[in-house]
Amino acid sequence: MLNKFASSISALLDIRAQGHSLPAGLYVRDDVFEADLDVFFSRHWVYAGLECEVPEAGDAVVLDIGKISVIILRDDDNEIRVVRNVCRHRGSRILDAGSTVISKLVCPYHQWTYELTGELAYAPHMGKDFDKSCRGLKPVHFRSIGGLIYICLADTPPEDIDNLEAVMLPRLAPYDIRNAKVAHQVDVIEEGNWKLTMENNRECYHCSANHPELCVSFVDLDFGFDPDSLSAEDREQAEAHFAMYAERTERWEADGFPSATVEQVRNCETNFRTQRLIIAGAGESQTEDATAASSKLLGQMTRKDLGDVHLWGHNSWNHFMGDHAVTSMVIPLSADKTLVRTKWLVHKDAVEGVDYDLHKLTHVWIETTNQDAELVARSHAGVMDPAYEPGVYSPFSERALDDFATWYVDRMRAHGY
Repeated sequence: MLNKFASSISALLDIRAQGHSLPAGLYVRDDVFEADLDVFFSRHWVYAGLECEVPEAGDAVVLDIGKISVIILRDDDNEIRVVRNVCRHRGSRILDAGSTVISKLVCPYHQWTYELTGELAYAPHMGKDFDKSCRGLKPVHFRSIGGLIYICLADTPPEDIDNLEAVMLPRLAPYDIRNAKVAHQVDVIEEGNWKLTMENNRECYHCSANHPELCVSFVDLDFGFDPDSLSAEDREQAEAHFAMYAERTERWEADGFPSATVEQVRNCETNFRTQRLIIAGAGESQTEDATAASSKLLGQMTRKDLGDVHLWGHNSWNHFMGDHAVTSMVIPLSADKTLVRTKWLVHKDAVEGVDYDLHKLTHVWIETTNQDAELVARSHAGVMDPAYEPGVYSPFSERALDDFATWYVDRMRAHGY
């Protein structure tokens, strides 16, 4: 049997079987982790943040991905900029991680000073013949899609992000995420590989046994089931649910709200899936009782019955509802540690304690993320065990995992691994 730790990355990719999880080495090895950062977090588009995190000129947010650091900011002309957080003098970091407000970008080492556009404005003691014009901060390719900021560090970014933009702009428009605000943010460090984090998120096979809070508003049937395992009564209920889904989707779209499933998950560079999901119970929002958490709805929304616009990417998942949105970003920290950063968005004018209750707004996804962190840690510990063998995916509940693993292998191959 091929040694799961000693083989080359290429050999590990070779032995991945369709319909099965990845070989252990692809989850646990440090060289694979470095390859993942190179391929999936440098050469592909990744979700990096929100326009509403930098609402005013001079607002800036620093995001670190592996050894790379970028600054997302708003310049004096109210335009979004994304630049490398590396001084062009001797490479010092300019800003620390997190959010800040600046008038100019000043390197703390030797005070090289950059405009908010990234242009070098001041370089002391460099002589009168020094040419500042070619030493601005290095720009980063970015695309703001309905207020969601995607970045790509490659010289030539994948062009199929155009498909994501075309699909999501009309879906996100009523929520006006550009003019929302972050009501709360939570960072959770999961003790597992980033791919296990993404796999766990892309199935709800585990939901009914592990996510009691989420299951108040989630319909687990929407994420697949084995029809042969259902009783006649349950099968009848499932058929009724999907008939209702078809009718609801048709009605939503007739009202001008795109809702049908769109998938770009294989044979592509930019991986995404979106669908407007029905919210169970009261049908308004992903809260403890499925009613709206905020009385002030997002953007131009006037309805609470438009379900949940769900959007997956290869390092994110997002939920957009009438009253609030939840966005989650995944950043690999090491082969066995992953940052999950979750943000809750409300209307920019919504007031905590008046328009929304913070506990009600955040409780479901705080609990769900903590529960998922425990599951991912269990998965990673099991993958490390010599007894692990790639497991077969459920064709009903884990099709999206097979899509993800297939896409992962294909993209690694496309970049020479």
